[in-house]
Amino acid sequence: MSELNTNNRALKWFEARLPVVSFLDHSLGTKYPAPKNLSYMWNFGSLAGIVLVIMIISGLFLAMNYTAHTDYAFNSVERIMRDVNYGWLLRYIHMNGASFFFIVVYIHIFRGLYYGSYKPPREVLWWMGLVILLLMMATAFMGYVLPWGQMSFWGATVITNLFSAFPIVGDDIVTLLWGGFSVDNPTLNRFFALHFVLPFAIVGVVILHIWALHEAKSNNPLGIDMKGPNDAIPFHPYYTVKDLFGLGVFLIFFAYFVFWAPNYMGHPDNYIPADPLVTPAHIVPEWYFLPFYAILRAVPDKLGGVLLMFASILVLAALPWLDTSKVRSAVFRPIYKWFFWLFFADCILLGYIGAMPAEEPYVLIGQFATAYYFLHLIVLLPLIGWFEKPKPLPESISAAVSKKSKGGHGPVPANAPAQEKA
Repeated sequence: MSELNTNNRALKWFEARLPVVSFLDHSLGTKYPAPKNLSYMWNFGSLAGIVLVIMIISGLFLAMNYTAHTDYAFNSVERIMRDVNYGWLLRYIHMNGASFFFIVVYIHIFRGLYYGSYKPPREVLWWMGLVILLLMMATAFMGYVLPWGQMSFWGATVITNLFSAFPIVGDDIVTLLWGGFSVDNPTLNRFFALHFVLPFAIVGVVILHIWALHEAKSNNPLGIDMKGPNDAIPFHPYYTVKDLFGLGVFLIFFAYFVFWAPNYMGHPDNYIPADPLVTPAHIVPEWYFLPFYAILRAVPDKLGGVLLMFASILVLAALPWLDTSKVRSAVFRPIYKWFFWLFFADCILLGYIGAMPAEEPYVLIGQFATAYYFLHLIVLLPLIGWFEKPKPLPESISAAVSKKSKGGHGPVPANAPAQEKA
């Protein structure tokens, strides 16, 4: 790592002992090379990191005023909303922040699927992303229980009971999660403690995720590696400015939901205090769990449904080997591109089915949608890679960018690749 170029003697003295600024400069600054053709679809990684920070800070202040006890939890949330200064704002930021966190991460994942960001040498980077997703799901589920409303209580009861499907150890796992023989005060205490700790575990995995990214370097819309200095530009200021613009657009949408539609993505039953004697007419998880909930319900057998639900995430870890094509980006894969959008539509359909009652025709549609989900990943993806004929790849990122910016006309810069000059 090179010495920081500065005339500030105090900063140079500090850097000689703890090179924080030079480390950031090499990791996210002028000395970190990034592909020169990254689109706004690459904003969602940094947006996810920013939302994570927002969630941790707002959650920290909420925890100062929350009481993790079944007799007081619901009322403590009402007190936060009514009596704590700007408590309503903190809670609405945290509530909607969870939904926007999943929106940003899901877009980030589908962008990776479209441009082949899971392919070598980025397998570990992809795995770290899936670990983050699993930790997010666990954190969000436990956080949804904390308000101790009707949907909190019954959602916790239904989801934790799923582990009882595992033979031999299932009942012991459920008892461990509950801290007793039903969802009660020990359960709430455990979920509150884990909900507070898990975000810091997410931060740790995010650091590993970024580390893996910097080792393998960023993918790009063309899906080809940087081949020289002409293919790269410094991350700062070019992409920091682009990320700031994306953040501004994101905050407009986020502010709309926080201030004008704070409960749009929530469930009205959660404003009713938890009652173990009254079962809600329709128990549904939060919207970001609905596709997996539909997969769970697609199998009549309880154990089979649980295994299939977990398999729907774990199968994504095998994508670097299931996708047999040597070409990363869907830009050059005409058949894969069509099947990608079909897979995307199937995931949306699963989300819709997950919100519907467990009755016909929704059960049958959910079974077909679940079957296609696994068919696409396990069968179609390898076959497409074997039989598809991709379009020819450009010689380099720089050649493709120069050609696009000039529309194929006009003089070519002297430092352009030989093929482009020809």
